[in-house]
Amino acid sequence: MAAKWLTVHGWEIAERRFRNGHRDIDLVAVRPDRGGAGRAVAFVEVKTRKADSFGGPLGAVGWRKQRELARSAKVWISRHQKAADTFRFDVIGVILGGGNVRVAHVENAFLLPSKS
Repeated sequence: MAAKWLTVHGWEIAERRFRNGHRDIDLVAVRPDRGGAGRAVAFVEVKTRKADSFGGPLGAVGWRKQRELARSAKVWISRHQKAADTFRFDVIGVILGGGNVRVAHVENAFLLPSKS
């Protein structure tokens, strides 16, 4: 559902469940950068919940998970980076409740740590 939402909003899914050892990134999405010189690359963590009463999707991605995502992203970048690419970490929350589906996309949810 998150991949479909991203493609509807102009992203191409480059990877699903990119694995680096025991770590993974749910989605790696790319689209032309708004400046036109390179690509915007989003490393996307997807969280699915039956309700949002226990906090939103961003709250479910703590510092340990952020560190793991950053480490895996560095591996992806080392293998696939193209000139002028920009990178960011997004979180998509999919809330399934009452027969309805809501998607919450948090762009630039956190920054790549300088050390990891």
